[in-house]
Amino acid sequence: MLEPPAAPCAYEDGHDGQLKQRLDALRELVGLSRTRLDGGTLAEAGRVLDEAAARRRLSARHTVVAVAGATGSGKSTLFNALAGVPLSETGLRRPTTSAPIACSWTDGAAGLLDRLGIPGRSRRRPLQGQHGEAKLEGLVLVDLPDHDSAAPAHREQVDRVLALVDAVIWVVDPEKYADAMLHERYLRPMAGHAEVMFVVLNQIDRLPGDAAEQVLDDLRRLLDEDGIALGEHGEPGATVLPLSALTGDGVGELRDALDQFTAERRAAVRRIAADVDAAADHLRPVYAAGRQIGLSEAAREEFTDRLAEAVGAAAAGQAAERAWARGANKACGTPWLRLWRWYEAQRALGSPVQPPVVPVEEEATARQRVEHAVRAVGDAAATGLPAAWGQAVREAATRGAEGLPEALDELAVTGTPAGGSRAQGAASPARPAGSAGPAGPYGPSGRPPRPGWWPVAVLAQVSMTILQVLGGLWLLGQIVGVVPPNLGVPVLMMLAGIVGGPCVEWSCRMAAKGPARRYGQDAERRLRDAAAACGRARVLDPVAAELLRYREVREQYVRVAGFSTTGR
Repeated sequence: MLEPPAAPCAYEDGHDGQLKQRLDALRELVGLSRTRLDGGTLAEAGRVLDEAAARRRLSARHTVVAVAGATGSGKSTLFNALAGVPLSETGLRRPTTSAPIACSWTDGAAGLLDRLGIPGRSRRRPLQGQHGEAKLEGLVLVDLPDHDSAAPAHREQVDRVLALVDAVIWVVDPEKYADAMLHERYLRPMAGHAEVMFVVLNQIDRLPGDAAEQVLDDLRRLLDEDGIALGEHGEPGATVLPLSALTGDGVGELRDALDQFTAERRAAVRRIAADVDAAADHLRPVYAAGRQIGLSEAAREEFTDRLAEAVGAAAAGQAAERAWARGANKACGTPWLRLWRWYEAQRALGSPVQPPVVPVEEEATARQRVEHAVRAVGDAAATGLPAAWGQAVREAATRGAEGLPEALDELAVTGTPAGGSRAQGAASPARPAGSAGPAGPYGPSGRPPRPGWWPVAVLAQVSMTILQVLGGLWLLGQIVGVVPPNLGVPVLMMLAGIVGGPCVEWSCRMAAKGPARRYGQDAERRLRDAAAACGRARVLDPVAAELLRYREVREQYVRVAGFSTTGR
């Protein structure tokens, strides 16, 4: 006879809605992290998502409870006592239970049992409860093989079913309740599942006097050391009960507790929520940052300083300052000095011009500075991040730095980073100071800008030269007898021109110091800004994108874990 289909796992209170949000956040978290984390790290989270989806598609009216215990603990006897009929084999032969056996008190649990892999021949129905007994509606009880069985297949079945059931009844006896395997392999790792856990001390009929209370107190102490919360006073936690499955003493109390537990129909939600908590704890080292993350302004400034040093911004500014000062001296110098400079320039035209050569050692040093700057900013951005995300940030910086030394070299030579826009007015330490061209420190015209007072200075210098020429012609006229003798005036004119010319040149040189310094600083700033823009586009922006991705996944992790990052 086919069982009627059961309603999917949905609840009327807000707990299921909150759980759905956490599962959605976990699914989003896994999706965002696949390219950054290895599959092994995300395997448990993926398993929780798969099992949660499978359980939520099945019946919400049923609660699947496994009965687990060690060899000789009497779990099968307890299983039969709860069912009211001998459904599971008991005896002295060990192990007695070789495969899971299920007992369902209500129809519609076929899908749940199929999920557990329990065949039809191992499915039972309980004896109708007596008048006044708890009905246990919706309960599906599963008797498991011994978790300490000598047969590895039995232990594998226990581990598989325990990962799928909604709750578990741990049956311990006075001899093995402190067994290390039970506590280290099962109870301690499942401490977060205390709300869906029952721990019963069986065979109390074998303990004389008040020994049962003493053993029960010691059992509670061990459970507390395992981190299992005990719900002894109505608070959420594991239920601890003493009983004797053989005599029936205490079985009624366990039956009543199970009846109340199944009537709430929240065991599946609690189990899935506990699994999500366990997955979040497992992933915590991967997402929890050790400190406030992000690049500080100091780290950004240090990175910019290193790039500016590598591109030679300071040297370019000094070259621009010297070029501006030479331009002022050339424009405002005496004609005789300018004539001498013209003569020297004509002589230089006859000799071959050797292009400036950057020494190999200097080029290697500049490249090392860039690489060191990238490593430093990557380490600064990764500080405090979990190992996987810190490595991703460093790799983003390294990938972005590919071609950065060449781009800075291009910027230093032409003022245009490779693949970027021209750095207007950027000074070039690799070109001779005073050279023409758009890459020099002078702008598109190839010359430094002229201040407004230069024409006045040139006019004054021309006036001094005119005085010298007129005075000299006057004296020459007196010598040849064309002009009446009068040495005073022409001599004074010549002296005024001779002395005044250098004075004008010296004054212009003094007046040019401030503008030349400002012009050099401006050229240095422009080259520095261009190098910073190049570094920002290639390194800082990819690093910032990786940090933003980490913040996004961390926010998802916060939703999964169910706590706020305020103050963290």
